[in-house]
Amino acid sequence: MLIHSATQLLTIAGGPQRGRDLGELGIIENGALLIREEKIHDIGTTTEMHEKYPDEPTLDASGSVLMPGFVDPHTHLIWGGDRAKEFEMRLEGAHYLDILKAGGGILSTVQDTRKASLESLLSQTRSRLMRVFSTGTTTAEAKTGYGLQTATELRMLKALLTLDREGPLELAITFLGAHAIAPEFKDDPQGYTDHLVETMLPIVSEWWETHAPRRQNKPFVDVFCETGAFDLAQSRQILEKAKSLGFPLKIHADEFDNLSGASLAAELGAASADHLVVTSDEDIAALANSETVAVSLPCTPFGLGHCEYTPAQKMLDAGVILALATDCNPGTAWTESMQFSLALACRSMKLTPAQAIVSATINAAYAIRRDDRIGSLEIGKQADMLLLTVPDYRQLGYRFGTNLVKKVIKRGRIYSVDVGYYQTA
Repeated sequence: MLIHSATQLLTIAGGPQRGRDLGELGIIENGALLIREEKIHDIGTTTEMHEKYPDEPTLDASGSVLMPGFVDPHTHLIWGGDRAKEFEMRLEGAHYLDILKAGGGILSTVQDTRKASLESLLSQTRSRLMRVFSTGTTTAEAKTGYGLQTATELRMLKALLTLDREGPLELAITFLGAHAIAPEFKDDPQGYTDHLVETMLPIVSEWWETHAPRRQNKPFVDVFCETGAFDLAQSRQILEKAKSLGFPLKIHADEFDNLSGASLAAELGAASADHLVVTSDEDIAALANSETVAVSLPCTPFGLGHCEYTPAQKMLDAGVILALATDCNPGTAWTESMQFSLALACRSMKLTPAQAIVSATINAAYAIRRDDRIGSLEIGKQADMLLLTVPDYRQLGYRFGTNLVKKVIKRGRIYSVDVGYYQTA
């Protein structure tokens, strides 16, 4: 199929963009793109492409931006229950870490998730995935982490593999057994750390080899390096064990306190360090001198009502690879929309719309190490792209609280989103 007459076609070609190079969109005006066998076969201006391929079926993209699908590199999409009561408590002045210490927060969702059957987890998560996809995300990372015990964590992994097979949203899976200290180990954080290292990680590694399809790489292993969760030494212990078992790595770091988790991620060659709100200059320098992506989650401080966000301008000055994600989760950021994350990044982190778009596409793809096949519109890559309802990319970031996606194209298949409404008798 030949998609033609796009007012702006954003190629974002050339791989992840570092530092002040961020924001190169590779715009082709009046652009066109040919899809064959789920991949991008050719790309150019509409005039050129009509001349080269006069007999192909066509899709008219007049008045629209054609761009890569969003990649969301940090989500907690699978869980049971909700935390609306906790939201009200925070509005009344309770701090997130205080709620966690009192058995709320992550541990509240752990209770609901442990009770949920596989069928219940699948049912609750499908509706979220539909909203993720309809707002333009074509690939999303998805973490476990609300089990904190082997059986529930494996059930979550099984559910995520099932949802990935169902599609159309493609999932990059992460094992986050180190999301919080399990309630059974409330008074023994080191005991739970040892349990993760000596028991859970080896079991997950063996289970994955026998249950996951061959096309699925080993899941990432993540750890919440934070006061009240895992300290720096415990985070190192978990990540080093995971690395020895062949797992790729990620880390939650610097959401509330700076424990040097970002530097640990850079040292160990982690794919990304995420949150990064109170990151030090030393940690920023470590990220700049590595291939570890700094994944900012602006929806989280927004959801918490905080004023501090990722110091993006410092990071760009230093030469860091910056990406954006939603952090979709039940406690601090229940949003499925990467478009909203872009809008927040433009306001709270002073990114331009172009910088935000690159952070949400090719750089986000690099944060899950899939930039070789998604995140940009280049010949040979997977045909994952969006047709917007608007003719100018700057509408992304400028507008918020609405959906600017008209059609989602995943592996060459077209899914209509902007279908209008109809009055019934």
